[in-house]
Amino acid sequence: MADITALLKAAGQGDDQAGDEVMAHLYEMLRTMARSRMRRSGDITLLDTTSLVHECYLRLERADELDFSDRRHYLAYASKVMHAIVIDMVRARHAERRGGDAAHVELTTGIADALPGSSDEVLRVHEALEELAQADARLAQVVEMRYFAGLAESEIAECLGVTERTVQRDWRKARLFLLAALK
Repeated sequence: MADITALLKAAGQGDDQAGDEVMAHLYEMLRTMARSRMRRSGDITLLDTTSLVHECYLRLERADELDFSDRRHYLAYASKVMHAIVIDMVRARHAERRGGDAAHVELTTGIADALPGSSDEVLRVHEALEELAQADARLAQVVEMRYFAGLAESEIAECLGVTERTVQRDWRKARLFLLAALK
């Protein structure tokens, strides 16, 4: 993977062709991550796996100032981007349901209760994850890398510079925190 690292460094210095080559080399890995993310999300967004990967690529392209030291850091950041894409889609869908920029007319007081629970739950999890990040940023990173990117404990440990046992403890702590926050 040394050539991926060299390509990432070249892309970080403004070489657009190197950035395209990184995407070509890691495309299948990003599709696997997106497939995992979409399987967990169900039908709460209109995106499919390919659309999520392409949207992630477009956002990574726009972020010129990013400099990734290796493949794992790139994939960890891509997992955050995919998470943000799904959250943005859910928020946009909620805004559309509530009229977006159209004039809001309330027909009954029960309309808010009629919203499906799955997308509301995704937003609640996102808010709990933000709260976790404020309390302990590393715990939030472990959740993002494991849950949203589907990285193995060994990959997370290497990326964060900790042991696998620490990742396991962090995962348990994060799950307990999120369960308490979601009650």
